[in-house]
Amino acid sequence: MSVNKIIKRVTTNTILGMKQTGEKISMLTAYDFSTAKALDEAGIDILLVGDSAANVFAGYETTLPITLDNMIYHASAVARGTKRALVLVDLPFGEYQGTSEDAFKAAVRMMKESGAHALKLEGGVEILENIKKIIDAGIPVCGHLGLTPQSINKFGTFGVRAQEEAEAAKLKSDALALQEIGCFAVVLEKIPAKLAQEVSASVAIPTIGIGAGNGCDGQVLVVNDMLGFTKDFKPKFLRRYMDMYGDMVQAASQYAADVKAGTYPNEQEQY
Repeated sequence: MSVNKIIKRVTTNTILGMKQTGEKISMLTAYDFSTAKALDEAGIDILLVGDSAANVFAGYETTLPITLDNMIYHASAVARGTKRALVLVDLPFGEYQGTSEDAFKAAVRMMKESGAHALKLEGGVEILENIKKIIDAGIPVCGHLGLTPQSINKFGTFGVRAQEEAEAAKLKSDALALQEIGCFAVVLEKIPAKLAQEVSASVAIPTIGIGAGNGCDGQVLVVNDMLGFTKDFKPKFLRRYMDMYGDMVQAASQYAADVKAGTYPNEQEQY
């Protein structure tokens, strides 16, 4: 008689425990059911439904155009594809930078309609009140500091952030402030490795790095980049584990050739 293996869901408490024991946290983005299912089976701890879907799915230059409805659609698909991973979702630009009431309503709608487990919001002290209102309602929030893509028009560049002393000091204080109001983790994007290590040591909550060196408590990559599906994107921090773009071109070319030659389908591939 077979015994079904009990799969234990990763929670915010699990993530905090991993920091405390020194176990590194793995995070990848996911935007659809099939990818989420594969990444979940692979044992990825957190699946981030990133607003980067605006870039890799829709072809926009920035993350700004994606809507709350778009994000709920993607998050719902990912949530249905997971049994173990914690599903973390970006609130999109414009949904939480205004009043705390607007941020709260967007957060509640996301949680009710998507089946996600937690939300990620970009920014520090400027939006603390809004983040606190969401957390006080019982919704887990992960912060995001450093390069914050929703603020790209303010920065004017996707370059490394917090290289100057003043910005580095603000980032450190922002991280502590996010911890103080109850964020369960914080993403550190594209900042000097030394600074990321210092921040990671100064806070009790986990830090998840992307382009922030090996001193963080975990790492995240955009899955399309990690799999080599976005062939022209080649930042220094990216390690490709596949050449998905090249493999897809080769497979599709072979399929087209087989169809034109009349060798697909063969007798075994028809009814």
